[in-house]
Amino acid sequence: MKNKKNIKKHGNVVLFPGTTERLLDEARELAGNYHFVKANELFDKVFKITPGDETSLSVYAYSLYETKNFEKAKEVCEELLALGPSMYFEVMELYLTICMQLKQYKQVEKIIASLFEEDIIPLDQVEKFHRLQKLNADIAGNQNAQPEQPVEGNSFDEMFELDGTAFIQKSLQEQLVIVHELEGKNIRPMLAELKWIVEHEGVHPFIQSLLLIVLVEQDVSEPLTISKLNRTENVNPAQLELPTKMPQFQKVYQHVLNRLEQEPSTLELVESLIAKHAIVTYPFEWLDYDSEDVANSYINFVKTMFGEIPEMDDELIDFIQGLDTLMNLTDI
Repeated sequence: MKNKKNIKKHGNVVLFPGTTERLLDEARELAGNYHFVKANELFDKVFKITPGDETSLSVYAYSLYETKNFEKAKEVCEELLALGPSMYFEVMELYLTICMQLKQYKQVEKIIASLFEEDIIPLDQVEKFHRLQKLNADIAGNQNAQPEQPVEGNSFDEMFELDGTAFIQKSLQEQLVIVHELEGKNIRPMLAELKWIVEHEGVHPFIQSLLLIVLVEQDVSEPLTISKLNRTENVNPAQLELPTKMPQFQKVYQHVLNRLEQEPSTLELVESLIAKHAIVTYPFEWLDYDSEDVANSYINFVKTMFGEIPEMDDELIDFIQGLDTLMNLTDI
């Protein structure tokens, strides 16, 4: 007689070993390829017959958010938060954003205030939650909405209308404010305008980079033509690493680390400088310059600040100074 102990039944459906795992893999893949509606349908079927795991519930919540099924997305986030997920604050950020979509501003303020009071937000995420708190307060004030009562009308995303032509006519400081407001938002409804701005020849390289980073962080798959620093390339944000994860940055950083291991003050300044400049040049990095030459030039550049006069590569130093000028334009 055959052993059937691993075969489960749900109603009239026979579940063979590995079936739910395969279906969840398929649902996650669908979501990863932006087929959110199909992914949601499959997730819903699977979770009716088996409890959700942290990874699958996280993907399901984001997928529901992408299709603007905010009520269901909130329920899934609450289920996920009850599990105490390893990515707790990432899930919490999504949960708060969903509550803002539902115009539950008082609940958002209460939760964020509680997180700050308990002093449990990781240091690297404190600024993000401060921005979220301010954005929530601003929207609540502008809308004069009744809390805890979702109403028909413009959603949180729809309230933020991005006009490319108006954007490039604003000052650099105003553009920076808008870019920061885009962080944590669902930017796909604005993709056409974002693409136009990023590809526009009149946009500051630093602004181009920041917008590109937003697209990369949200894993947006969209071909873009980026022109800056006398170079033009076609890129896809979904296939890019963030600036400090790019291959040449890693090489430059390692060279710097090796040379300045015994000079912590100089190391700190060089690290800061290359990280800033990596954003300005993104996604081109340091063009065709050799990584070790770049590292040495940054070290020499910083050492001149201490009164030293090392032998330097004039062409590379001029390039670095040009990048530094671009960064200075962004000071606010």
